[in-house]
Amino acid sequence: MTPARPPSPAPPLLILVGAGLLAFACLAWVLWSGLAQRPVALAFGVLVALGELTRRTGAETREAAPLAAAGALAYALLGQVAGVPTHHGVAQTVTVVLAASLLGSVPHIARGGGPVLDHLARRVFTVAFAAVCFQPLSAQGVWRDWGGPAQALLLIALLVLTALCDALLAAVPAHARTGWPFGPLLREELRGMVGITSAVCATGAVMALAVAVAGLWALPVFSVPLLLTQLSYRRYAAVRATYRQTIASLARATEIAGYTPAGHARRVAELSRAVGRDLGLSGTELTVLEYAALMHDIGQLSLVDPVPAGATAGLPVTEQRRIALLGGAVVRQTGVDAAVAVVVERQADPCREQPVAARIVRAVNAYEEKARGAGPGGGLTALEELRLAPADDYAPDVVEALARVLSRGSLSVPAAG
Repeated sequence: MTPARPPSPAPPLLILVGAGLLAFACLAWVLWSGLAQRPVALAFGVLVALGELTRRTGAETREAAPLAAAGALAYALLGQVAGVPTHHGVAQTVTVVLAASLLGSVPHIARGGGPVLDHLARRVFTVAFAAVCFQPLSAQGVWRDWGGPAQALLLIALLVLTALCDALLAAVPAHARTGWPFGPLLREELRGMVGITSAVCATGAVMALAVAVAGLWALPVFSVPLLLTQLSYRRYAAVRATYRQTIASLARATEIAGYTPAGHARRVAELSRAVGRDLGLSGTELTVLEYAALMHDIGQLSLVDPVPAGATAGLPVTEQRRIALLGGAVVRQTGVDAAVAVVVERQADPCREQPVAARIVRAVNAYEEKARGAGPGGGLTALEELRLAPADDYAPDVVEALARVLSRGSLSVPAAG
C-alpha cells in the first residue's frame, strides 16, 4: 500500500502569516495617513461588530456571522455616501473590518467560543480582495460613468470572484490539515454559495448601493432581513441537532439491549464519515452515510438470539441480508430519511450492486468488528483480512480509503469490548 500523504500545516500557516502581514501593513498605513471619513468608518465598524456579537457559536454552518460578513463586504464595495464620493481605500477597509471583528468577538473569546484564526484570516483576505478590485475603479470614476446593465454585470462578476476567493481560502487549509481530496472540499464550499453565502453577497452589495443613494440610514434598514435570516438558520440548526440526537438515541438501543458493544455505532459512524470524505462524498451524501452507519445494526433488535458480540460480519450472507432488511424496515418506521433506510437494507448486498454509502458502512463495520480487542496489531490484521476477502465482499477502493484514513491517525483503533 502506498502511504497516505500526511497532513501539512504549511498552507494554513502561510495563509495566517500572509493575513497577519497584510493586516499589519494596512494598520501602519492608516496610522500614518489618518482615518478618512470617520463617521462612515464608525457606522460600518459598529455594523461588523454587531454582526460578530450575534454570531452563532457552535453551529455547523459556513458563515456563523452573516451580518458581519455582509457589512464588511458592503464597506469594501462602498463608492459613495448619499452621492458624496468616498476615499477610505483598501488599507482602511481592512483595518476597520478587522478591528471591528476583533471587538465584536471579545465576549465569545472570553467564553472560549470566539472565531479561530482561520476565520479572521479569511475575512481579511476576502475583504481585501473585494476592496482591491472595487476601490481603484471607484476612485477612477468607473462606477459613475458606467450605468445600467454594465454596472450590474461588473458588480455580479466581482461578487462571484470574491465568493470563489473565500471558497479557496476555506478549502486549502482543510485539505492541508486533513489530507482529504481538494476537489470535493472545494465543490462543497461552492455548493454552500447557493445558501447563506449568496445571501451575504447580495445583502452586502445592496447595502453599498443603498448607502450610496440614501446615506448611512440605509444600514439598519437592510440589516433587518439578514438578522431574520440568521434567526431562521439558528432554529433550523437546532432542529437538525435534535434530529441527529434522536437518531443517535435510536442507534444506542442495540447497545442498551446488549446486542452490540458500547460505542460500536458511534465508532462506525465516525470512521465511515472520514472514509466518505476521503472518497469525495460531501454535503447530503455524508449526512446520509453518517445516519446509516449509526443505525446499521438496528435490525438486530428483531433477533430472538443475539449475535455474539454483535459481530455480523462473520455470519452467513443470507443471515446478514435478513438482518439488514429487518434494520431497513425499522428505520422506515422511525420516519428517518428513506435514503438512510436504503443504505441500511443494502449493506449486506454484493459490493458491485451496492451504493457507495452501503459499501462504506459494510467495510467499516467489518473492520471495527475484526479489529476490536485484537491488540495493537489488530487494525493491520483486520485491513489485510478485508483486502484478502472475496471480490464481492468489500470494495477495494473503500478498503484503501479506510487504510488512508487510519494511517493519518485522525481516528483511533477500536477499543476492546
